[in-house]
Amino acid sequence: MGFKLKKPDDAVGSAAPAIIIGLFVAFGGVLFGYDTGTISGILAMKYWRDTFSTGYRNPKDGEPDVTAQQSSMIVSLLSAGTFFGALAAGAIADRVGRRIAMIIDSGVFVFGVILQTAATAIPLFVAGRFFAGLGVGLLSATVPLYQSETSPKWIRGAIVGSYQLAITIGLLLAAIVNNATKDRYDSGSYRIPVAVQFAWAIILVVGMLILPETPRFLIKKDKHEAATKSLARLRRLDINHPALVEELAEIQANHEYEMSVGQASFLEILRGTLGKRLATGCAVQALQQLAGVNFIFYYGTSFFQNSGIKDGFIITLITNIINVVSTFPGLYMVEKWGRRPLLLFGAVGMFVCQYIVAIVGTTTSSVVANKVLIAFVCVYIFFFASTWGPVAWVVTGELFPLKARARCLSITTATNWLFNWAIAYATPYMVNAGPGNANLQSKVFFIWGTFCLVCAVFVYTCIYETKNLTLEQVDELYSKVRFAWQSPGFEPSLTYTDVRDMAGEMKGATLEDLEASAQEKRAEHADHVETTTKV
Repeated sequence: MGFKLKKPDDAVGSAAPAIIIGLFVAFGGVLFGYDTGTISGILAMKYWRDTFSTGYRNPKDGEPDVTAQQSSMIVSLLSAGTFFGALAAGAIADRVGRRIAMIIDSGVFVFGVILQTAATAIPLFVAGRFFAGLGVGLLSATVPLYQSETSPKWIRGAIVGSYQLAITIGLLLAAIVNNATKDRYDSGSYRIPVAVQFAWAIILVVGMLILPETPRFLIKKDKHEAATKSLARLRRLDINHPALVEELAEIQANHEYEMSVGQASFLEILRGTLGKRLATGCAVQALQQLAGVNFIFYYGTSFFQNSGIKDGFIITLITNIINVVSTFPGLYMVEKWGRRPLLLFGAVGMFVCQYIVAIVGTTTSSVVANKVLIAFVCVYIFFFASTWGPVAWVVTGELFPLKARARCLSITTATNWLFNWAIAYATPYMVNAGPGNANLQSKVFFIWGTFCLVCAVFVYTCIYETKNLTLEQVDELYSKVRFAWQSPGFEPSLTYTDVRDMAGEMKGATLEDLEASAQEKRAEHADHVETTTKV
């Protein structure tokens, strides 16, 4: 098999432009990760707690602090904003295009950053968190959409997965900046980490002013000449190259066939194989959150400190470094190993680690126990970052036909953020001590671990293997293969150009009937050519 990812022999043109563009667009994930990561450290900063406290004092040290309810609201409002942003992303991306949508998304994010930077009390800070979340939610649905529509099939998984890598880099950068400002006793302690986000948004906007629109969106809008130029730029081929013409014709034919059998209404995307794919996408995004990783990145600093670990900031920095480094093997293995095996491997590994952390944290409280807790949290992060972190975005980016891709991706991403919000909101009540709180502490890892076991069952029964298939061939996979565990080894045999030609003659026929008729006509044509040649 070899270690290096090798371009297939049948892949014509250069993949370099699409890879470079896809990796740059992943920069939107830095906004996501950094904004998520800053809040964990900010909530633990003394100056911030003194300034934003409304009279409550922490029972552990008697210092001014925010209540569990306030902490829950501050953290979860970002996720609430992202939920509504993700829901709106599909409509915006389908109306103005994937490229312009990302510029608009970044502007919304910047507005939220301005409010947070200016804030000296909880209401304005919370408003800023909401609008920043709105921008992040818009981007989180649009970035994988852009990547999946521009990437060659043989490396699409790694490119879409790089979005998660950018998220981990954003989390790491947040941990570094937080660690650098945490000891300041002035507004710079939290304003510097928040204001740094202006730089990430500016970089993304400048890039999107230069990059091309996706050819699939342009086909959807009947802009064939623009789609040809865009694909030629992405594949570094002449606009008249046969391979380019063939790829565009297949995209066009697939879109026309999909539109002929139904529009992308909300009712349509809930029925048939499209409804099955939407349910799969929503479930994989929900389970990515229920695996518990954001508990560590939202509340990790406070959790480690409450567990008796002296410098929670340093531990958080270490876990973020592991998160970044561990994503790289996932980007490699998603193409070499495939989506299903990698997700199964990750689910089992996370389950084991979570239960060990829960058992150790619940039964003992010593220096050795703390070291074991930290070690297995780090191993858990390795399993998540190399599997469910990037591959959840890969799976959802590949599931849907062109007519419904933006709308369905917005719904699946909104599901991710809905569960992200629920976990961010509920965690302080689940973990912390105090009246009305569950005071689970390390026992909360039993909950995350159980969901990891659910992840393993879900992957086996519901995740189809889409490695090395074009986005159009994924439609064929779902139309022909009934059960997910039968999908490995599937070989596409359908050409949508032929199906489109037959659809007009056989109205109401199934996809299988159209394909059979097209193959029969090709065989007749071949026999005719052979007979003519002999004569």
